Amino acid sequence: MTTESTPTADYGPRTPRILSIDDSELMHRLLRARLQLEQIEIFCAATGEEGLRLAHELKPDVILLDIELEGIDGFEVLQRLKEDARTRDIAVIFISASTETMDRVRCLDLGAVDFISKPFDMAELKARLRAAIRVQQLLRMLSQRAQLDGLTALWNRAFFDQRLATEVQQARRLGHPLSLILSDIDHFKSVNARFGHPFGDEVLAFFATILSSRRTTDIACRYGGEEFAIILPGVAAQGAFEVAEDMRKGFESHTWRRQSDLVLTASFGVADLTMIDAAGTPQDLVARADLSLYGAKRSGRNRVSLEGVPLAA
Repeated sequence: MTTESTPTADYGPRTPRILSIDDSELMHRLLRARLQLEQIEIFCAATGEEGLRLAHELKPDVILLDIELEGIDGFEVLQRLKEDARTRDIAVIFISASTETMDRVRCLDLGAVDFISKPFDMAELKARLRAAIRVQQLLRMLSQRAQLDGLTALWNRAFFDQRLATEVQQARRLGHPLSLILSDIDHFKSVNARFGHPFGDEVLAFFATILSSRRTTDIACRYGGEEFAIILPGVAAQGAFEVAEDMRKGFESHTWRRQSDLVLTASFGVADLTMIDAAGTPQDLVARADLSLYGAKRSGRNRVSLEGVPLAA
């Protein structure tokens, strides 16, 4: 499958993306025709500057790069890719008619993963492309594992901080709503003290399933200890309140297999972008949600609070 559609956000599984930067339209047509049965998306650029722009926008898995380009050449394109934190991890394969050994050496020294000479055998290109994609997918998987909480399998605090900043920026740019829910399991330390840490871990893991069982676009994270956060793109405060209330009820009504008479509860605080000014930071949004959470706890726990004032569902 090949396409030139607009890419979606780069979080989670996706079809591998290939970006060809070559000044030959014939080369682009050849790649589209011969790779059409591969499970990839193909994007093309005719100049180095256009290629750099698309690399920033698309975050491709692999870039196929020619040396001879109009304007900046392939060497400079590769150097700029490697100097930019947003693109430095993209695998770059040079495809060039150059027969100079020093050109190959320079490409590899600058950070390219491979060099294929024109004219090339398509079967060889496909094999090398698949190998590069496999390595990129493995690296992405390892990177994501480093951003996951080991107990709950939710995103961890480091990922939360990064993702919230991205979502705030995007919501403001597009004029879309964005909400944040902070949650805390009530009296969790006493649960550990009374029933032991293994049961406490079971509670945390189940609570995580409650928080991550909504829309696939919501981002549930373990904020720290028994505290959790859910980022809700496209949702205003009242909608987030209703989501949190459903989560609260689901957790409270759960029957624990080894403690059937035990009722556990959680408190939730909600905030959205309208509660901070245009210059407000993601940390300001967290502070407002935390204020709401504090209001829920101060009002007796086991409730959802918006702006520190408990509301009826």
